[in-house]
Amino acid sequence: MFQEIKIVRTTDPKAKPDPDNLGFGRFSTDHMFIMDYTEGKGWHDPRIVPYAPLKLDPATMVFHYGQAVFEGLKAYKTRNGDIYLFRPQKNIERLNYSNDRVCIPAVDPEFTLHAIKELVKVDADWIPEKEGTSLYIRPFIIATDPVLGVHVSKTYKFIIMLSPVGAYYKEGLNPTKIYVETKYVRAVRGGVGNVKVPGNYAASLKAQKEAEKIGYTQVLWLDGVERKYVEEVGTSNVFFKINGEIVTPELGESILAGITRDSCIQLLKKWNYKVTERKISIDEICEAYNAGTLEEAFATGTAAVISPIGELNYNGMKMIINDAKIGELSKRLYDTITGIQYGKLEDDMNWIVKVD
Repeated sequence: MFQEIKIVRTTDPKAKPDPDNLGFGRFSTDHMFIMDYTEGKGWHDPRIVPYAPLKLDPATMVFHYGQAVFEGLKAYKTRNGDIYLFRPQKNIERLNYSNDRVCIPAVDPEFTLHAIKELVKVDADWIPEKEGTSLYIRPFIIATDPVLGVHVSKTYKFIIMLSPVGAYYKEGLNPTKIYVETKYVRAVRGGVGNVKVPGNYAASLKAQKEAEKIGYTQVLWLDGVERKYVEEVGTSNVFFKINGEIVTPELGESILAGITRDSCIQLLKKWNYKVTERKISIDEICEAYNAGTLEEAFATGTAAVISPIGELNYNGMKMIINDAKIGELSKRLYDTITGIQYGKLEDDMNWIVKVD
């Protein structure tokens, strides 16, 4: 039996945002889930309460030493009113993988899925129904010991918040412009690049800001040692279609194991494409472009699902991919994954979990 989740409903519900102007992550729903951890007691006191600011001591460890993890997944409402989650078990599995890396106690996978479902049910009327919209789910855990000393915290808060969202990038499904980053490094082998911790994202901001100043949506990261091998696009995994073959960087200690990435690989193999996970250098991408064999490039992630790449800029060399138009394969992957998520296509992959 699960611990009972105490539910306290708001007495002051918010006005719902305009579904045509959601953006991404700008709005929060009426409620949030909270559970505490105390050493010797474990995870306890799960509750769903009105969304509100947290009251934390200025010395709280997460502010100073960054011991925290997070995840991101979505809830979708189908045409007949059902609510679906997309492969939530994989997000929870990855959450615990991240927990282990930064010494946070694991959460119970079955209870965590139960908590997500219960919170989504409480705020089900916040799930937008306009095409391309969804309810973003952000589980996160923070260290809460109020001590200015570097050590593993003995107390934590596990929080889940919800946000109705539209497209992650303003371009939507239109191809984005990507700048190949050669100065800054996001992650290295042996670090925390393969887990979802806040520091990874803080390390990416400077490069992203500078790329945006010159008209690029995101950056393509190269490896942190040789500055040679392709790793990720911003906070997304990346794929290249070269002469009919689909190539994506192999997973390692500096690349996050994306759930959308895995979904794409499974679909591509099902469709009988040759899919190769290996090291791929930026020079190889340039050579393929010059030879006319770089047919498509796209990024994958929960927020945008599929984000086609229309231009890569590497040291001033501007590679216009597929005439800066969405490729046939990118579109097929997007239509298939979102079709399953919204219940428009049959889920023969067993990826959907119904909230009931």
